[in-house]
Amino acid sequence: MKKQYVLIIFFLTTTVFAQENWNQLIDGKLNSVIFRHRTFVSIPNLPSDIKKMYENVSWVKKQYSKVGFKLKTLESSTLPVLFAERIINPEFKTILFYFHLDGQGVNPNSWDQEDPFNPVLKERNNNGEWNKIPWENIDQKINDDWRIFGRAAADDKAPILMFLSALELLQSTNQTPKFNIKIIFDLEEEYGSNGFLSTLQEYRKNYKSDYMIIMDGPAHNSNQPTLTFGCRGIASCSITTYGSKLPQHSGHYGNYVANPVFGLSRILASMKSENGKVLIDEYYKGITISKEVSNILKSVPDNKQDINNALTIFSEESVGKNYQESLQYPSLNVRQIETSWKGKGLKTIIPEYATAHIDVRLVEETDGKIQLEKIKKHIKGEGYLVLDREPTNKERLSYAKIATFKGDSGVNAFRTPLNSPFGEKLRNALTRYFGKEPVSIRTMGGTVPIIPAINELDIPAIIVPMVNMDNNQHNPNENIRIGNIRQGIKICLAILNTNFD
Repeated sequence: MKKQYVLIIFFLTTTVFAQENWNQLIDGKLNSVIFRHRTFVSIPNLPSDIKKMYENVSWVKKQYSKVGFKLKTLESSTLPVLFAERIINPEFKTILFYFHLDGQGVNPNSWDQEDPFNPVLKERNNNGEWNKIPWENIDQKINDDWRIFGRAAADDKAPILMFLSALELLQSTNQTPKFNIKIIFDLEEEYGSNGFLSTLQEYRKNYKSDYMIIMDGPAHNSNQPTLTFGCRGIASCSITTYGSKLPQHSGHYGNYVANPVFGLSRILASMKSENGKVLIDEYYKGITISKEVSNILKSVPDNKQDINNALTIFSEESVGKNYQESLQYPSLNVRQIETSWKGKGLKTIIPEYATAHIDVRLVEETDGKIQLEKIKKHIKGEGYLVLDREPTNKERLSYAKIATFKGDSGVNAFRTPLNSPFGEKLRNALTRYFGKEPVSIRTMGGTVPIIPAINELDIPAIIVPMVNMDNNQHNPNENIRIGNIRQGIKICLAILNTNFD
């Protein structure tokens, strides 16, 4: 009995000690984490280079097996999915984590370094310029504002390292996570996640979990710990209007043959008010912003003037009362307009047709197919014969207004309720570790390719983004701020030390 008592006291003392000294423990480990990050980022991760992708897989397998994971590859329609699992206790809850191993393509000539896959450590001078500094500086006092530049340095290799480092710190203090862990390492996220999505039916039992955490994307631009509870989906369509059967000389037929651009512009103008609100009937149906939700949206530390100054716009559209609220409604965006003339230079012609390509960002309350039907109905209401193909000569001669409408219902949005038990536990965990509540984003504006997986697996999912907002994600000179690596490890520790039962 005495021996058991001593063991309990030892365990509790170790736990309290670790809880109170995470910052010190992270500091002591940080330089080795950075050097390992350098090694990891040095392995090119473009899916077109299968050999190198398997080198990334081998690297992750080796590192994660050391912290108790069993790893295997799950065959897919393209590249396999790397799957890791660690069962702490069959009675515990299970959380499925999602990372991706691939990176965006590179154009080396656009980078401020010789090789995007040869990471460079940089420091910013007083003129705002980033200058290369020796890697040996990491062995001295580390500056949180130093950055590591390289493809996938932030997206998504940094979170993979942060999570691994947190697991190692738990191991070094004789602690274990408070839940079972499953991990998906997607090898093709930047290219649509087709391989992973093809595995959902066959490996559904492997993925079965109580909750899902996606560790991808940037934190709020305040760089505070952030929880994102959903993201918008996307549907798309095109609208084409017609003039004469063939393009005509504007000198011979101007004032006689109608230019289809003007018909198209009237359709588009009828869809939106000057202040940006969509005028299509029932476009915002089912969306209400309660006082509780409004308060949460307003609590996000956005500064309207800073946003507008950065965008260089005089004023914003008034769909929502602020930036966060604007993301709670479906959008209607014209992303490109084209005519039948596609050659170089200008030509004095009346085009045969004009086409507007549109994307619709969806929210949880909207369905892509239904939203497209609303748009189509609106065009009919403007007096148009609406077809899903080019009109015949007979139809051209029989109808004054003809439009071709083609749509793709795309992928719907997902959102986990802000007050869900899962969300509350995550929020409380980060509050305990950082002394203030994290930024809670109800819906982020973009769309991630794994939304179909979230909807298919039907488990509450929350995005925990940890890299700096200005990481140049997908662009030249991608980078990760070292302070975000430090903070990210602590975020992961907060999660791993939370009981979700």
